Amino acid sequence: MLTGSIQITGEALSGAEIKDICDSLKESSVRLLSVRGCQLSDRDFGRVCRGVAESHSLAQLNLNLGVVSTIGRTKQLAEALKANRSLQTLFLHGSPLLDAGLVTLNGALSTHPSLVSLDLGDCMLGDEAVRLICGLFPPDGAKSGLQELTLSANPAVSTQGWARLAIAVAHSSQLRVLNLDYNPLGDHIAGMLAVSVASSRTLEVLDLEGTGLTNQSAQVFLDMVENYPTSLRVLVLAENDISPELQQQISDLLSEGEEEEDKDGEARGSSVTPREKPAWVPHSNSSSSQMVLMTSGLGESFLAETEM
Repeated sequence: MLTGSIQITGEALSGAEIKDICDSLKESSVRLLSVRGCQLSDRDFGRVCRGVAESHSLAQLNLNLGVVSTIGRTKQLAEALKANRSLQTLFLHGSPLLDAGLVTLNGALSTHPSLVSLDLGDCMLGDEAVRLICGLFPPDGAKSGLQELTLSANPAVSTQGWARLAIAVAHSSQLRVLNLDYNPLGDHIAGMLAVSVASSRTLEVLDLEGTGLTNQSAQVFLDMVENYPTSLRVLVLAENDISPELQQQISDLLSEGEEEEDKDGEARGSSVTPREKPAWVPHSNSSSSQMVLMTSGLGESFLAETEM
C-alpha cells in the first residue's frame, strides 16, 4: 500500500478529521503525520495516540507548538511510543514538557527501536532532562541511538547540564546533527563543545546561532578545524557577536575538508560509496554564508516535507 502524509496546522480538529487520521494510522497508510499547533480534546488526543501505537508505517510525527500540553497527554504519548515500532522522527518543539515530561517519556524514547531524530526545542527543559537525553547517545554501535537532536531555546539548562551534554556528544557513536541555537551558552560552554566536536567521529552539523558567543569562541573553533581532523561540515554561528571574517574563515576551512573527503572517495574507486550530499536550505535571512542541514538522518529530507 502506498503511504502518504497528513499535514494540518493551527486548526481546531473536528471529530471527523480525528476519525480520518486514526483510520489512516490503523490502516498503516500514513508515513508523515503533522498536526502542529492544532487544538484537539484530551479524548481525541488519546485516540490519535492509540492510532500511532497501532501504525506500522508512520515514520514522522509532528506535534509541535503545544499539542502535548499536559502531563496526561505526555503519558499517553509515552504509551503510544512503547507500542510503536516504525517512528523515526519525533517533533515536540514548543511543548511545555518540563523535566517531568522527559522523565515520563524517557523509557519509551530510550527503548524505541527506530527513533533517530528528536526535536525538543523550546520545551522548558532543565538539567534533569538533559541527563536523560544523554542516555539516548550510545557510546558504541551496540544499539541504535539518536542521529539528530534539537534542544533550541531551553534556557533553564545550567552550565553543568551543558557540560554533561558535551561529554555525551564526544562519546556518541551516531550523533550527526546537534541544534543548540538560541540558548544562552556563552564562550565557556562553546569551548566545551569545541572539545566535543574534536573528539566526535560522527558529528557533521552544529547549530550555535544566537547563543551569546564572541570572537573568543570563533577563534577556538577556527584553531580546531585548522589543526585537527574533524567530521564537522557545518557550523552555524549567525546572530552572535562574531566578526564576518572569522565566520568566513571557518566556513572556508570546513568546505575544504568536505572537498578533500570527496576527492579521497573518488580516488579509492567505485568500491567506496561517497558520503551522500545533503539538501541545504538557508537557516536565517542573515547575510552570513552559514547554512544548516535539514534532514531526518536517514538520507531523506523529512524536515523539507513539513513546516517546523
